Amino acid sequence: MECTVAWGGGLGLGTGMGFVARTGSGHVVAMDGAPDEQRPEFGGANVAPRPMELVLAGTGGCTAYDVVLILRRGRHDVRGCQVQLKAERAERDPKVFTRVHMHFVVQGRGVPREAVARAIELSHEKYCSASIMLAKTAEITTSFEIVEV
Repeated sequence: MECTVAWGGGLGLGTGMGFVARTGSGHVVAMDGAPDEQRPEFGGANVAPRPMELVLAGTGGCTAYDVVLILRRGRHDVRGCQVQLKAERAERDPKVFTRVHMHFVVQGRGVPREAVARAIELSHEKYCSASIMLAKTAEITTSFEIVEV
């Protein structure tokens, strides 16, 4: 796996804190720093997600992928899956995630609670590389609900 991250990246952000990542699979993702009111020249322009937001989003994508795949392999009639993530970060550098709560909303027909609980457990204990890495610094908690469709 590879990725190249370039400052500015053709976004026309001048000398701000905008970056563009080009992934090994050929996709492009823009990132920006938070605006800095005290020293605007050191802040971002708020035109793209922060890098740590993308870490959180990537973790949500990784675990949602696992949960859907596990449920589908179990032949459950899953129709949708959403993960709502809320994270807390350390106050001092490095501002790692210290707590992450993931709330899963699984849509389907007749999907057993036990199957969803097991899929989430397997994701976080065995398959989701991102959440397993985050668990090195953060307490990760989960909850879920099933919406019958």
